[in-house]
Amino acid sequence: MLYGHIETIEERLEHLDALREAQDETGGFLAFIPLAFHPKNTEMAALSKTTGIDDLKNIAVARLFLDNFPHIKAYWVMIGPKLAQVALSFGADDMDGTVKEEVITHMAGAETDQAIGSTTLVRLIREAGRLPVERDTLYNVIRVHDDRA
Repeated sequence: MLYGHIETIEERLEHLDALREAQDETGGFLAFIPLAFHPKNTEMAALSKTTGIDDLKNIAVARLFLDNFPHIKAYWVMIGPKLAQVALSFGADDMDGTVKEEVITHMAGAETDQAIGSTTLVRLIREAGRLPVERDTLYNVIRVHDDRA
């Protein structure tokens, strides 16, 4: 769900409600990905970017509202790696994965790195007090990064 442009809070909730109902009917969603709008180089360039508070509220409300979704993503490309770390304590359980080169969000003004490797992601997740788990696109576990053993 793209948020942070012209929609109202009520419209965000309507969107979440529609997703919840669709998930109840189909069970087809593996994850919810809130995408913060980046206005630079768009027809809405005069709009402000989302705030960290707005991003965290969106994730927290999504986790509470979409309790029938197995995963909520904190997409580090959109909100930055540090805020994505914090989001892991606000209902997100996924920072998304490694990215070779992200172009679309950066064309709209994202200031994050265009790529983060697995070593950095594992470190960020550990620093947030969580156990890093590498999964495939269907959320099957490939590797648990548990070095405590």
